[in-house]
This record gives sequence, C-alpha cells and structure tokens, in this order.
Amino acid sequence: MNREEKSELVRSLNALFNEVSLVVVTQYKGLTVEQMTTLRGQMREAGAQFKVTKNRLTRLALEGTEFEGTGDMFVGPTAIATSTDPVAAAKAAVEFAKKNDKLVIVGGSLGKTVLDANGVKALATMPSLDELRAKLLGLLQAPATKVAGVTQAPAGQLARVFKAFADTGAAA
Repeated sequence: MNREEKSELVRSLNALFNEVSLVVVTQYKGLTVEQMTTLRGQMREAGAQFKVTKNRLTRLALEGTEFEGTGDMFVGPTAIATSTDPVAAAKAAVEFAKKNDKLVIVGGSLGKTVLDANGVKALATMPSLDELRAKLLGLLQAPATKVAGVTQAPAGQLARVFKAFADTGAAA
C-alpha cells in the first residue's frame, strides 16, 4: 500500500467515524473467510458494517473524532463494527461472538463514552432504535383504542337494557 492509498484510507475512516454513533473494536484472529462473510452479512442485516482495519492508520483516522479514546484498543488483528443506530453494531457483534469464540470484543465507544467489553455487551441487551419507536407508537395508540372502547360501551349497555325490557314486555 503506497502513501496515497494510506492517506485515502485514513480520510475514508475519518469520514466514517464522523458519520456513526457507535464503534465496536474486535479481534478476529482465527476466523475463516466464510465466517467473516457470515459476520459481515449479519452486520448488514442489523444496519451495521464490519471492517478490518490497519491499527496505525485507524489511530490516525480517530484523531479529532468522538472515538479518539478507543485508540489504545487497536492492538493485534483488529476490526471495527460501526453503526448509526446506538446499539445495532453491538447487538450483531455480541450475537456472533456468542456462537463463535474466535471473535473477541475488545471494547468500543458510544460517542465520547469509551466502553470496555462488558459495556459493549450491556449495550447489546438494550432495545434498538426501531424497537423503541415501535413501543412508543404502541403506547401512543393504546389510549385511543381505550377511548373508543369506553365511548362505545355505554351505547352497548343501553341496547342490552332495551332488549331486556323488550323481552320482558313481550313475555308479559
């Protein structure tokens, strides 16, 4: 890799770091190409991306970004999982690491907050942004459903009373 390619890689990584809200640092020593392909596919499905990086160039790209505090984590064969969703990359990485012990979660950063491996695992247990939106929408719709049920209930009760009177009047 020549100097121009390296500077382009640093620029593209820096741009990536400025777009995302979560970076998860992993070590992938021993993963096969097939396993890496599977991992990348799972990351894409979750709305994240997984990229093998060069440590020295990544540390240079981190300068001036919110994730600068993760620079010490880049030792050995590292790769990064990134996402704009605050939990998507963490969920996908932790899920894959549960099934494959060759992917080791080193740590990460949620904005300026640096996380250790346990912090990333804890973040992975939180609901995603889409799940939170769905819950909020359900909560907003629930009162409207209850109001409709309450307003219809008296009319239904009144109809049953009239029917009961009609039945007793016809029987007499």
